[in-house]
Amino acid sequence: MLQRTVSPVDGSVYVERPLASDADIDAALTLARLAKHAWRETSLADRATILKKFCTVFESKTEAIALELAWQIGRPIRYAPSEVRGMLDRARHMIEIAPQALADVDAGAKENFTRFVRREPLGVVFTVAAWNYPYLIAVNSVVPALMAGNAVILKHSAQTPLCSERYAECFREAGLPEGVFQVLHMSHESTEKVIRDVRVDYVAFTGSVAGGHAVQRALADRFIGAGLELGGCDPVYVRQDANLAHAIENIVDGAYFNSGQSCCGLQRVYVHESLYRLFVEGFIDLTRKYILGNPLEPETTLGPVVRTSAADQIRQQVDASIQAGAKATIEAKQFPASRAGTPYVAPQVLLDVDHSMPVMREEIFGPVAGIMQVRSDEEAIGLMNDSSFGLTAAIWTRDADAALSIGNRIDTGTWFMNRCDYLDPALAWVGVKDSGRGAALSSVGYEHLTRPKSFHLRTKL
Repeated sequence: MLQRTVSPVDGSVYVERPLASDADIDAALTLARLAKHAWRETSLADRATILKKFCTVFESKTEAIALELAWQIGRPIRYAPSEVRGMLDRARHMIEIAPQALADVDAGAKENFTRFVRREPLGVVFTVAAWNYPYLIAVNSVVPALMAGNAVILKHSAQTPLCSERYAECFREAGLPEGVFQVLHMSHESTEKVIRDVRVDYVAFTGSVAGGHAVQRALADRFIGAGLELGGCDPVYVRQDANLAHAIENIVDGAYFNSGQSCCGLQRVYVHESLYRLFVEGFIDLTRKYILGNPLEPETTLGPVVRTSAADQIRQQVDASIQAGAKATIEAKQFPASRAGTPYVAPQVLLDVDHSMPVMREEIFGPVAGIMQVRSDEEAIGLMNDSSFGLTAAIWTRDADAALSIGNRIDTGTWFMNRCDYLDPALAWVGVKDSGRGAALSSVGYEHLTRPKSFHLRTKL
């Protein structure tokens, strides 16, 4: 059976790949189990040498990778290279911190005893990556898992098969031993079988809430870990002391970058009443300056969403919010490329919103933002927490103490001040509530890709 990737650029079939057979999957799992033994015995320094070379090889292919991204997911070519840079930043950081993050934990002095905790690799890590940031999502588990001594099998979205193949190509050129990293193109049914397979020791999944539940059900009879990154409906609070121009510029970008197809993109915007009118005027004005069109053209700043069915869902959620009382401020005719029956969707700014509307309750994976006026910090805190999601949240303010105080009360995995929609690899990437569980990146991420083993040695009888 063939897996076809339809490009959102023009609706053409961009790439086809045969789906792995049961025999292919069994062979890959068997090879991974064999390869992991020698790899875990490879010194950390030698692992780092290979992975650093992988980064160099990957970087050399930036131009080709950027073009493939534009065709596979519709990201404007002017922005596509940024994913390569971000991926390399994360990979290199995780390689650099590995010696410290994976070092033995000394339990302290005790006469006649040597005691420490060692971090051992889990075995085989199965990464199931989403299409919207195909390299940035996969790297969060792939590189640290390999550095920790695990073997990795990567299953990428059917929308981005070339991304997993680029990983494999670069690892091969870097000299990674055979079987330590493998790629499988699979159906949902086959993916579930692999999750259930006893040869898999950890699952790193990025996708929808429904997908996260499916992973949990598949693992119900097994005692292994799973990292689940499931998206969000992320809020931002523009406080009365915010730098207004900076807030507008960054929040518009946080809402519409990648056509709004970001799990940590901003969707719910709460603005103090003293700034509300000026903020809304600036937000709408900047939104109207976006250029929606063919992502292969350098002037395009807003590409299509991933597929026509996704565009239809976005339009339905916007329409439902309008029917519930929201006011649309952008007319589709202001963006000529926006047409029904295509994946080209005009950005939208909704006013007069409340929490009964989809725009303020559901994840809208598209270029849509709802703006709501608030009277106080207390009101903003209550509204920001009134969500089933909790991936990131942000505040624009000049008062760092206030930002810390408010951040302590927000149910979120990451709290930003005066920035948004960014992953710092030195910090744990984690969600709460329906945004998932587990953590990636930073030294904390290594804790999820290893198991502790205690050594309790009596050295003198």
